Amino acid sequence: MASAAVTAAVSLPSSKPSLSPASLERISFHKTCLHPRSTAAAKAGRLVTVRAQVTTEAPAKVAKVSKKDDEGVVTNKYKPKEPYIGRCLINTKITGDDAPGETNHIVFSTEGEIPYREGQSIGVIADGIDKNGKPHKLRLYSIASSAIGDFGDSKTVSLCVKRLVYTNEQGEIVKGVCSNFLCDLKPGAAVKITGPVGKEMLMPKDPNATVVMLGTGTGIAPFRAFLWKMFFEKHENYKFNGLAWLFLGVPTSSSLLYKEEFEKMKELAPENFRLDFAVSREQTNEKGEKMYIQTRMAQYASELWELLKKDNTFVYMCGLKGMEKGIDDIMVSLAAKDGIDWLTYKRELKKAEQWNVEVY
Repeated sequence: MASAAVTAAVSLPSSKPSLSPASLERISFHKTCLHPRSTAAAKAGRLVTVRAQVTTEAPAKVAKVSKKDDEGVVTNKYKPKEPYIGRCLINTKITGDDAPGETNHIVFSTEGEIPYREGQSIGVIADGIDKNGKPHKLRLYSIASSAIGDFGDSKTVSLCVKRLVYTNEQGEIVKGVCSNFLCDLKPGAAVKITGPVGKEMLMPKDPNATVVMLGTGTGIAPFRAFLWKMFFEKHENYKFNGLAWLFLGVPTSSSLLYKEEFEKMKELAPENFRLDFAVSREQTNEKGEKMYIQTRMAQYASELWELLKKDNTFVYMCGLKGMEKGIDDIMVSLAAKDGIDWLTYKRELKKAEQWNVEVY
C-alpha cells in the first residue's frame, strides 16, 4: 500500500452506534496519513464544524473519578502463552522517502475480541525463535486507534511502528526483531497479539478538560487515538467541549505523522484544537536553537504554566525518554516565579492523574 501518494486507498465504513457520518469524506492524502472518518452530517452529507466555547477558567467543580477505576477497562485478556491471533489488514508507510527512518501505520483485525481503550497498549510476538531457540519475547506498542478502530466497527486495532535498523559498535547492521517483523507484514498475515495493557495513559473522563499532549515520533500513537475520539467520532455518552493541544516533535517535515489528519481536525474544530509541530532539523527559535519539542513549548511557557495550575488540565507525554527532562527544565523556573517547587508540584499532578508519562 506504500506509494508516492495514498489516495482514497481505504474505505472506512461507519458504525451505527458510534459514528456521526453516514459516509466517508474522500480526501487525497500524501504519504503522511490515512483517511479520517468525515464529520459529515448523517443525512445531509454536509460538513459540520464543531464550535464550542472554550474558556481559560476551570468549569464548575465536580467530584473527580479516577480513570483507572473504570470497571469497563479490560487488561491482560490475552497473554503470551495464549495470544490472540489477528490478521494484518493494512500496512502502509506514512513517512516520506527522505525521512530518517521508516514508520508504518498497521491495522489488524480483532473481531472485537480485544476490547481496548484509548491510551492502552498491546503486545506483539514476532514469528520465529531467538538465538537460544526460544520464542521471541513480546514487544509492547501504544495503540494508535480509538476504541472503535479505524473502521469504526470495534473490530480492529492499529499501531504506529518505526522500523528499527542501526549499526552496532562492531560495524554490523542490526535490525529490531519485532519492528521489522511488523513493518514487513503483508495483508492477510497472522499476528500474535497480547493485552490490552495499561491504565496510565487513559483519557480523562471530563469532556470539558484541557488535554495537553506531548509526543515525539511514534509517541504520537495514543494521541491519534484521543483525537479521533474527540473530533472524528460521535458518541452518545461523550462529546468533547474542552481544549486539546498537541505538540509533536520530529526530525524532518517528511517525518510528520498523520499531519493531514490533524490539520483536518484543526479545520473542523478550530476553537477546540491547537496544533504545534517541532521539526528539529529544519526549524529554529529566535535564538537560532534547534526546534525540539521543549523548545516549541518554551514559546508558550507562561500560558502552559497557567493551564497547569488548573485542576481540569491533563498533560500526557509519550515518546523518547529524554524529552521529560527538557520539559522539566522549562517548568522549574516558571514555577519558581510563583514560589512553587516544580518537582514537588509535578508529584501532586501525577497523584491527581494530571501528569501522565509513557516514555521509552
